Amino acid sequence: MAKTNTYKKDTASVHLTGLELGKKPPQAIDLEEAILGAAMLEKDVIFSVQELLKPESFYKDTHQKIYRAIQELSSGHNPIDIYTVSEELKKKGELDEVGGYYYLSQLTLKVGSAAHIEYHAKIVAQKYVQRELIRISSEVQHDAFDDAIIVDELLDGAQQKIFELVEGNIRSETQHVSSILKEAIEELTTIQKNDDGLSGLPSGFSALDHITLGWQPSDLCIVAARPSMGKTAFVLTMARNMAVEHKIPAAFFSLEMSSMQLVKRLLTSETGIASAKIRGGKKMIPQDWKVLEQKIGDLINAPLFIDDTAALSIFEFRAKARRLVASHQVKIIFIDYLQLMTGPPSTHGFREQEVSAISRSLKAIAKELNIPIIALSQLNRMVETRTGIHKRPQLSDLRESGAIEQDADLVLFIHRPEYYNMLEDENGMSTQGIAEILIAKHRNGATADIQLRFLSDQVKFEDLAAFAGQQQEALPNTFPSKMNNGYNKGPIETSKEFDIEDRS
Repeated sequence: MAKTNTYKKDTASVHLTGLELGKKPPQAIDLEEAILGAAMLEKDVIFSVQELLKPESFYKDTHQKIYRAIQELSSGHNPIDIYTVSEELKKKGELDEVGGYYYLSQLTLKVGSAAHIEYHAKIVAQKYVQRELIRISSEVQHDAFDDAIIVDELLDGAQQKIFELVEGNIRSETQHVSSILKEAIEELTTIQKNDDGLSGLPSGFSALDHITLGWQPSDLCIVAARPSMGKTAFVLTMARNMAVEHKIPAAFFSLEMSSMQLVKRLLTSETGIASAKIRGGKKMIPQDWKVLEQKIGDLINAPLFIDDTAALSIFEFRAKARRLVASHQVKIIFIDYLQLMTGPPSTHGFREQEVSAISRSLKAIAKELNIPIIALSQLNRMVETRTGIHKRPQLSDLRESGAIEQDADLVLFIHRPEYYNMLEDENGMSTQGIAEILIAKHRNGATADIQLRFLSDQVKFEDLAAFAGQQQEALPNTFPSKMNNGYNKGPIETSKEFDIEDRS
């Protein structure tokens, strides 16, 4: 094993391998001195640097203590100068440790120009990130020599440390409203040129797109339902619609089903061949093979990517998502399902905290990559204990964490009254073959109850208008949705029929 040496940074030890012996860790002591000196001379300096720097950003332990004292004075709305800082350090018993009043006075002599302090702060912050990367890589190297550490834990730990470092240093600049308005007008101009009137990605379900205007960039959408409602079929159909019909690159992370199972469902959907034949339970006839050969081309050429990693950690997901966006320009990601993901190691054993961490991370990843993420979620059993119309899912039914509701931009429930032997609604209309998509939360739009057709023999969803077109010569002029705002929308286009079996 390589020889190691350490240097102290705050309370952490940074292990340096033999390759780094003799090298000084990245640092900018003179700039640290200039920043602290300026903060004690100019009252507004702290406001320009505190978003960039934290105490551990400073290399010298004495500078960390001085900066922490300045921060505490600022948070208490107290004046900041050499006298108040020295008094604050004296109260903490740290004045002598930092070199006393003399050292503080020397810092104020190191200031060149306060006008350059923000630039100096960026350099100090950069040096801190470099030191952290050295620390993390050295710790990973040290642990990699330890055969007692499980490789999966080693990878999770390394990913978590890098993830936390990146998250702690991602900041967006404050913009004047004029520049944002310019971008908004450009986006609006582009949207107005779209024939479909959508500002986001189409789902393939016209009634749903009419309300959401498509899946929006940076949104986290939760699709939740009890078992056997068709969650997987619903999102897999959307993934297929986007990749095949619209050539939109999409990724599907399946934590429950294998990639082979998903592809067989897609084959059933695309060809119309009985699922029993696709799964191999029944013999295919020559005509089936001919249909398969004719239809499979669309799927082969579709920009659809499937990952069936079991127990996928949020850190691994983030790394894979970034690669998919960078390498394949993926525009949307589906996850089946959220509760099967694993959160940071620190939350293991605390299920609600773990799910909350996963939910927050998914929203952060959607925002970072500027793509919509559609995640399936389970509902708790409270739905089953209610009677009648009250079996319709509610936001409080989201399983294991209230953070899911808080983090999501949209929450959709799938509800089939027929499943609970409720064969008529409150108006006496038949519910047979009806699936309700309940938009329970819509941060940037209206909520609504949208009806789709569910064919139980084939376990598939489609627009009601598409089903009506198969049953009668004329299509209805409006889609039969019951919306919170109480008005009907105009004509909708039909969507292609899909045949996807789903028991989830």
